[in-house]
Amino acid sequence: MRLLHTADWHLGRLFHNLSLLDDQRYVLDQLIEIVDRENVDAVLIAGDIYDRSVPPAAAVTLLDEVLHALCEERKLPVIMISGNHDGAERLRFGARHLRQAGLHILSDLADFDTPVTLTIKGAEMDVFGIPYADPEHVRSQFNVEVRDFDGAHRYLVERIEEQRHPTRPCILMSHCFVDGGSASDSERPLTLGGAESVAWEPMQGFDYVALGHLHGPQYRGGEHIRYSGSLLKYSFSEASQRKGVTLVDLDASGVTKIEQIPLIPSREVRVLEGEIDALIAQGRTDANADDYLLVRLTDRHAILDPMGKLREVYPNVLHLEKPGMLDAQGNQQLDRERLKFSALDMFSDFFAQTSGEPMTDQQAEAISELIGELSRDEEAQG
Repeated sequence: MRLLHTADWHLGRLFHNLSLLDDQRYVLDQLIEIVDRENVDAVLIAGDIYDRSVPPAAAVTLLDEVLHALCEERKLPVIMISGNHDGAERLRFGARHLRQAGLHILSDLADFDTPVTLTIKGAEMDVFGIPYADPEHVRSQFNVEVRDFDGAHRYLVERIEEQRHPTRPCILMSHCFVDGGSASDSERPLTLGGAESVAWEPMQGFDYVALGHLHGPQYRGGEHIRYSGSLLKYSFSEASQRKGVTLVDLDASGVTKIEQIPLIPSREVRVLEGEIDALIAQGRTDANADDYLLVRLTDRHAILDPMGKLREVYPNVLHLEKPGMLDAQGNQQLDRERLKFSALDMFSDFFAQTSGEPMTDQQAEAISELIGELSRDEEAQG
């Protein structure tokens, strides 16, 4: 039997206030093509289906279209759990009725130890799902003393181990932060105290563990305890990651093959670094000029409207950094006299860029006197 493991769709996500819904639709169409091409038997979605608990209507419509294509048109079973971004109660609306269509939504913690039993090609397989749950939720739900995420997750996994069928292959789905995992900027912390990680050792005995939450494809403790990663790059810290979905082949003895299949976005997320003139020249011939960009300017002087100039060739520059300006200032202490000279330099650059010619000596002397007067007034008031 062949499973497709995916997670962290974050439908409705905004990237620097830009909607990614069309980008998400583009890669979800590829996911459906992979399902067809690879003869997938079931799809596992390990949480964070939406980006927020009350998703925009267009995100709900997109999810409905994808699930219709998988469950209704292809008659495939789909199992999803809720993540920390999802509203668990809203996500499971109609869940009991949707089981008849092959859609299993596991977002009620009370049912975490009841498996979904799939019959595929004459063989049975159990899938258990642990939706995102913080320690307080586990304590109140089951009246047990757990103090942190690891204790709560360990309790749930041990309860599932007690319910496992002795001979059937067993899959675990969980939305959590496994200890030692590599995080990125776009993942919302599960707790402010930093004690959000859970151990991988209790999950070692399952045939496959389909994880969600971390956006980079990776595994912990064994290749069968795995994050598929997110559909898209949701921060510039993920620029070097390769996004995709995970194909898992199993037989009666367990996992026989694991393969990461790439998803190709309509626009990449990239980081460019250099001086502005060189980047503008590069942009005029860049075949991927529509990519989402973070630009780090290494120019050591002030530039008038750098974002506007860059967007003439790179329309999707979303963030601009100027490390060159910081380097130019050096590591010396910024006293008032040095700030006065910096202000003159910056105004000189501004004057040259707006007028097309440098200031005369007389103009520079006048501006210098004005800056000095302002500085003395500030000192007198301070």
